Amino acid sequence: MSTIPPAASATLSTAALFLAAGLDPDRATVFLQSDVQAHVELSYLLESTAHVGELNRMIQFKEKGGRPGTRASLFTYPCLMAADILLYDTQYVPVGGDQSQHVELCRDLAERFNAAYGHTFTVPALAPAAVAARVRDLADPAKKMSKTALDDAPGVIRMLDTPDVIRRKVRRAVTDSDGDVRYDPERKPGLSNIAEIISALTGVSPEDVVASYTRYGDLKSACTDAVVSDLDPIRQRHDELMRDPAELRRTLACGAERATSVAGPVLQRAREAIGIADRSTSSFRTSTDTVVRLGPDASRV
Repeated sequence: MSTIPPAASATLSTAALFLAAGLDPDRATVFLQSDVQAHVELSYLLESTAHVGELNRMIQFKEKGGRPGTRASLFTYPCLMAADILLYDTQYVPVGGDQSQHVELCRDLAERFNAAYGHTFTVPALAPAAVAARVRDLADPAKKMSKTALDDAPGVIRMLDTPDVIRRKVRRAVTDSDGDVRYDPERKPGLSNIAEIISALTGVSPEDVVASYTRYGDLKSACTDAVVSDLDPIRQRHDELMRDPAELRRTLACGAERATSVAGPVLQRAREAIGIADRSTSSFRTSTDTVVRLGPDASRV
């Protein structure tokens, strides 16, 4: 009996979560980034457009980079994110508060490329979430709830957490000691975070959420109920999908084929704009069998 390698299993699980959360593969194109070669190629062209200074200012690199052993890909990753967006002529990018900087860089790169080589890319606009754009860590409301936190992080709710685990995490969420239930993100970030989570799941404004409660415990119970109500069906559907990995792979392969058909022409526009020869003529053999490869700056030689 074959087993799925841990990394591949995690990838399939993530895809299953997207589908379980409601993405319809007949309407939404769901695929693995690594299955569409255009992402890597456009990423390199954008690296040739980006400036070191602006990549150095990216918050993730500032927080995690600059140490021995830091991977170069952490520095250039924002260019890959920009390629993910620009390859599909994206007009609006739904984004959380912690990712808006990357979309701003994407816009800068698209505008710089268009100015240098002629109009090539659609310049996307940010579509920030009105509520819960930055969900705070339940155990430390000064930080965001991060997907890169340890698996057993007490302040992070995972989409695959069981109801008992969710209940325990919310019950232990940090609030404050004055007992006054009111929405005040600056002075009461922990309690306000709980209200915002309920608001995002129910559609009721955070102010109206807290107006219904006088005790912290009751507000936490309401938060638990809202989270479990939303996540438990997703977890169960995820588990169903993971029992048929072959069908998941088939769905992702179909998505990759559709994505390639959209991304390919955009990549070709960028190649032509920057002056890269057609693939069929980008390399040739001389009489001595020496291979000559033309890079993206060949047109400037």
